[in-house]
Amino acid sequence: MEDAEKNRRLRQLPSVDELLAGEAGRELSARHGRSLALRAARRVIAEAREGLLSGARGQAEIESEDLARALEAEARPGLRRVLNATGVVLHTNLGRAPLARAVADRLSEISLGYSNLELDLESGERGSRHASIEPLLRELTGAEAALAVNNNAGAVLLTLSALAAGREALVSRGELVEIGGGFRVPDVMRQSGVRLVEVGTTNKTRLSDYEAALGPETALLVKVHRSNFALVGFTEEAPAAELAALGAGRGVPLFDDLGSGCLVDTASFGLPRERTVAEAVRDGAGIVTFSGDKLLGGPQAGLVVGRRELVEKLRRHPLHRALRIDKLTAAALEATLRLYRDGREREIPAVAMLAEPLSSVERRAEALRDALGSRGVVGEVVEAESRVGGGALALAEPPSFAVALSPQGGAEPFAARLRSGEPAVVGRVVREQLLLDVRAIGDEEVEPLAAAVSAAWDGPRSAARPPSAREGALHA
Repeated sequence: MEDAEKNRRLRQLPSVDELLAGEAGRELSARHGRSLALRAARRVIAEAREGLLSGARGQAEIESEDLARALEAEARPGLRRVLNATGVVLHTNLGRAPLARAVADRLSEISLGYSNLELDLESGERGSRHASIEPLLRELTGAEAALAVNNNAGAVLLTLSALAAGREALVSRGELVEIGGGFRVPDVMRQSGVRLVEVGTTNKTRLSDYEAALGPETALLVKVHRSNFALVGFTEEAPAAELAALGAGRGVPLFDDLGSGCLVDTASFGLPRERTVAEAVRDGAGIVTFSGDKLLGGPQAGLVVGRRELVEKLRRHPLHRALRIDKLTAAALEATLRLYRDGREREIPAVAMLAEPLSSVERRAEALRDALGSRGVVGEVVEAESRVGGGALALAEPPSFAVALSPQGGAEPFAARLRSGEPAVVGRVVREQLLLDVRAIGDEEVEPLAAAVSAAWDGPRSAARPPSAREGALHA
């Protein structure tokens, strides 16, 4: 399009006032309020202008449907419900662990009124916001004391600041990791004012390496969970129990950053074994830190357990207040930990998803295929490999099942349409197909997922019987 023609069409675009003065604008203003209609008018005009300038739009008229669509987009909350069909159970970008129903009920109860967050109801005096959490953490881990902060990075920062600022901390070169979002463990350690002393090599660090580096300025021995990667092959690392014993002989505590926060035996789910918090405490660590929203399956939080005198130093440190949890996190943590204490951990969605038998996952995939078939969308049940996610069990690939779709316009454009739907759906594209992995889809989500796929579908529709789970299985 020539510049003169573009300019002519740009001048034909209506003003905001003109758009709102039209029949559609008046109706939307009356129904939704002028403020929202005003934002929608500005949005649709900006989109039309951008389309004309790029050549993607050929005319300057704005239809009533355009204004209605823009208003719907403006009214939509920024934080939205997503159906997780990626197969990644603890998906960081999707909010990691979904909460248990009992936890959600507890949140509703606490959020709608006041609570005794920092009030001792017996004495009437000021209390601790950890009073509801600490006894549970002590019981579940065997630790002497516990506290919670806003996330595990905060727990690490607080631990180092309170116990080792201005002094040295020994850490293996093979554990100086970078995790999601460019977050590097060495950076947060240095931010605390600790002088890092790297020991060993990337693939081999022995107890003797720590012993040789121990000196009068050593405040901590540090062991860090490798999160989203694993060292394999020609490797060696010092066991935590031996590190703790070495430090105890020199009056230097072991700080064990477990990261994923596992309270149960993952081997019972058919997964590789993840070291538990209770094991880290039994190994002799003075301080253990871990996340609340990874394998624990609760809200985002950084949990600290360990020896009483060390935890008290963290509790009294000024940084503790800056990192403290709010009433909703406290309520969600307490409710989640109570499920573990009462032997009801299978009610926690993350635990239930990882522990679910493969046969049950396959039945859900078949139910999704059939629900899609009833809407004329043909899908095929295929074998797949899911992920734990959240920086836990990096090498684990729990077997799963997915429904494979072959959209007419291509898998990537279809995936984009699903993400913009209501509810939003996130799957994964493999070999020009969109796979809807049902490992992290609940039984109650099958019908909403099928409806969302049907609404976005642009491929051929068929009333024929959908294929069975055994017909043409493919590995994702």
